[in-house]
Amino acid sequence: MITNNPFAELSSMISPEVMQGYVILMVLLVIGGTLLDIIHKGSAKYFFENAKKAEKSAKRSVSGGEKASLAAQTLAKEVLTSGEFDNTQRRISHLFTMYGFIVFVVATAVLIFSYPTPADQAPALWPMLWHLGAASLAFGGYWFWFVIRVDVSSEGHKWYQVAQADIFIVSLLATSTFALLWSGTQSSGAAGWDTLFFALFILSSTTLFSTVLWSKFAHMFFKPAAAYQKKITRADGSQENLPDMPSLTDAETKSRYPDIPEYMGDNPSDMGLGIKREAPQHY
Repeated sequence: MITNNPFAELSSMISPEVMQGYVILMVLLVIGGTLLDIIHKGSAKYFFENAKKAEKSAKRSVSGGEKASLAAQTLAKEVLTSGEFDNTQRRISHLFTMYGFIVFVVATAVLIFSYPTPADQAPALWPMLWHLGAASLAFGGYWFWFVIRVDVSSEGHKWYQVAQADIFIVSLLATSTFALLWSGTQSSGAAGWDTLFFALFILSSTTLFSTVLWSKFAHMFFKPAAAYQKKITRADGSQENLPDMPSLTDAETKSRYPDIPEYMGDNPSDMGLGIKREAPQHY
């Protein structure tokens, strides 16, 4: 099963041109949904306006080389390794889901555009990646859904309580699950079941890519840009338009805030880790 190209067998019922047209339509839906999300929420406008405010309060100029270094750090941490997650389980779950989704989508495109019929004889690598990507996506997604979600792990809600914010993860899980079930029943020759699971696979994938405006899909594109901008504000000293953190032992600070010595003494001690004293158990 894992080396079987399910789209090649499907070509006897649906032409490769129709399958390719569907993939192109889904790409256009994601692009359109993301643009509508930007317009609706004003995300891009806020982002650029905030960047201009930060430039005005910058204390130093960040060179092109330093910007390139910060971009590389953002790529390595926030994008490739999801280092922004302090919760180890959440980070691992996210990596399984993210890389599974990328591999699954890329393998789908390769199989449909390059090897859409049995005569094209797809190398075993691509069907294998398609199945492994779907399995990785399902593993990371179900782990998040049943164990890690904040309303499940911290607020005691039931796993089956679904809100509009869950459109993305639910349709994502449904897409990977029905894709595997479709391929499995197709390979085993389970008449009728493969058609049912294929229909559910198309329904869930269409929901996934057509509901960008109401889901968190677009967030994936904004998060790296926001993380990079945050690094820039720290490097140029603008600190996201927040005031500097003065030293509590500085004479000028004591003069400006006379209640510091009153409540904390002349030499305030380090306040410690604060909320980071304990490992995060929440989302």
